[in-house]
Amino acid sequence: MRDGRQNKPYYPGKKNTILPNSSNKKVKPDAITDAYIKVPVVLGEQKVQLDMTSKIEFPEPVLEIKEVKKSLKVTQCRLLLPTNKVFIKGFVRKNIQYATPKKSDLYKVVSDIRSMTVDIPFETVTEIDFINEPSFNTHPHRREFTYLTESKLPKGFAQKDKLMSADFSEFDQVSGEYFNELPYCELIASEFIEYDEALDREMGKVFNQRGHRMDAPFEEGTFTTIQEKMVVYVTFKVLQLQQVSVSGHKKHDDKHDNKHDDKHDHKDKDKRRR
Repeated sequence: MRDGRQNKPYYPGKKNTILPNSSNKKVKPDAITDAYIKVPVVLGEQKVQLDMTSKIEFPEPVLEIKEVKKSLKVTQCRLLLPTNKVFIKGFVRKNIQYATPKKSDLYKVVSDIRSMTVDIPFETVTEIDFINEPSFNTHPHRREFTYLTESKLPKGFAQKDKLMSADFSEFDQVSGEYFNELPYCELIASEFIEYDEALDREMGKVFNQRGHRMDAPFEEGTFTTIQEKMVVYVTFKVLQLQQVSVSGHKKHDDKHDNKHDDKHDHKDKDKRRR
C-alpha cells in the first residue's frame, strides 16, 4: 500500500477485509499404472423420430390457445439382446394455457386464462447401430451323465453273469447360468414439431364457461376439441457396464523435453555472459 502499511489479516465478521494469499504446491497423485476397471461403455447413440396424432378435448369453451409447453417422459427404454432392437415407451406431457370467455359484447371479449395438462402416450421399436459390441453370453450347454452299475440277474441266467447298465435310480447333470449386465439408456435431447387445429370452431359463435352463447365480434369463435399432429425427435444412447483395460503409460513428449532443455541452455548462457 502507499502509506507503507501491510495488508491486515482476515477476520470473520468484519467488512472490507482482505483475504490472505495462501501458498500451495503441486501434488502428484499416487495411482496404479495398469488396471482393469468396470465402467459404462457406450454401445450406440441414435436419433429416433416419433410420429404422433391425437385429439384433445377441453373442459370448457376455448377462445384461443396462448402457450403450449411440452416435455418428454420415457418410462421404458430396453435393448433386447442379442438383437439390436430397442423398445421405447413413454409419453409427452403437454401443459396448455388457453383463454376461455367470461363475458363479451359486439366489440370485445373478456376471458379468463386457464391451463390444462395432458399426457400423450407413445410406444415404438427402433434399431441401433452398435459403436461397441455388447457383452452377452448365454447359459452353458446342459449335459447329462451317468454311472455304470452292476447287478445280479434273475434265475435263468448263468451264475457268473451280471447286468451292466446305467444307474436309473439317480439323475446326474452339469448345468449353469451366466449373469449379464443389463444395458440401459440415457436421454440426450428431444425436439418437438407440432401442429394443432380446432375441429369445432365456428366464426361468430362464442360461448361462455357455462355453455351459453354470447354476443361477440363477428370474427371470434370458440372450440372445445383440437386435432394434434406432432413429430418428436429423441436422441438417446445405450450403455452397458463392461470391463475395460486401462494403461497408465504415457508417450514420451520430445517437444516438451526440448523446450525444457532450451530454457536451461539460455539460462546457462546468460550466467556465462555475466
